[in-house]
Amino acid sequence: MSINEDNIKLIDGGICAVSGVETGGIKEGKYGVAIILSLDSNAQAVFTSNKVVAAPIIHTKKIIKDGKLSAIVANSGNANCFTGEQGIKDCEYIVDHTSKLLNVPKDQIASSSTGVIGRKMPMDIIEPLIDKVSEKLDHSAEASTDAASAIMTTDTHPKECAVEITIDGKPVRIGGICKGSGMIAPNMGTMLAYITTDAIIDSKFIKIALSNSVSKSFNMIVVDGDESTNDTALLMANGKSNVEVVDRDIINKDFQNALDYLCINLAKQMVRDGEGASKFLEVNIKGALSPSDAILASKSVASSMLFKSAIFGEDPNWGRIVSAVGYSGCEMNQDIISISIGNESTFKNPLTDKSVYLVKDGEILAFEETENLKVAEKFMASNDIVVDIDLNLSDGEATAWGCDLTYDYVKINGEYTT
Repeated sequence: MSINEDNIKLIDGGICAVSGVETGGIKEGKYGVAIILSLDSNAQAVFTSNKVVAAPIIHTKKIIKDGKLSAIVANSGNANCFTGEQGIKDCEYIVDHTSKLLNVPKDQIASSSTGVIGRKMPMDIIEPLIDKVSEKLDHSAEASTDAASAIMTTDTHPKECAVEITIDGKPVRIGGICKGSGMIAPNMGTMLAYITTDAIIDSKFIKIALSNSVSKSFNMIVVDGDESTNDTALLMANGKSNVEVVDRDIINKDFQNALDYLCINLAKQMVRDGEGASKFLEVNIKGALSPSDAILASKSVASSMLFKSAIFGEDPNWGRIVSAVGYSGCEMNQDIISISIGNESTFKNPLTDKSVYLVKDGEILAFEETENLKVAEKFMASNDIVVDIDLNLSDGEATAWGCDLTYDYVKINGEYTT
């Protein structure tokens, strides 16, 4: 899927690139706290579809119904999930305590948690961290990085992005931070994504714009196929730019495009940092019978543990690709499918420096001792691998992103709670 980048400028500052946003974060050992302040914002969120949900999800779903937020308080190291009534009380205390420190109504504070499931919140650790963070909120690139770092769990580095676009001759900014490295599956993953904008947009349209972007980004990434209990993607709009981005109930295309770009950027950062990952995978489907079929096929290939293992082993095993398409549920005809592999998102002729066909219109071109197989093996040795699949049925398209499955993934998760 391509994004028109003509009116998009990448800028520094992360979530604090947006006027009126202050953040802060502290990480001490395995525990961290981040606070994001954007007063009197319109807001909406998208949450996990897991039937097991954490206490902060329950809280935030309730308070965001009226579409107003001023702050987010998030902690890492403990998911506050499957913690019963005590978990609800701990969440309420965290919000109430933050409300007093920031002088913000508690019904305008969202809450998030990430970490180990099924363990009581260590309030003796989390509360002092909230106190420290509340004293150092700032509108700076460093503050954004601090917040992004504070919510990390198995992530190896903070994840941020900010963009600026021009609408009616005026600048509009969108900034975001996120975390996520493992327990990542289609339908979001163990991810928290916080996005701010200075655009003027009603919460009803925030929900539409955010849902559109999530469907193209966070819902199209795979690390391990497990879906978390705490997933949250939240967008706050404080209107500081004085630029309306909805006209007659239609969301400005440049704004939606920029939000798509930012969310895809953050999503790709997550899979690049997948637990133990050494290679990045992009799967492009075209020629599907419908867009929904294209989504099924792309996610299936990116999720295939067999193909993820083949990526790690640098084996261009196209049989695992075509098998994953076959069981995805999409319509397909094995006699007309084409599969190429490369390191750029293009569908080129065989033996170019961009990609090489493994299968062309149902004909196998990469088998033992063929030049196509030798070229494919070279592409598999690169860090970024692109698989292009043409189902040759219609015009449905989709892109999914993933990573390889390594020994380190097993080690990280085998030792996760110990």
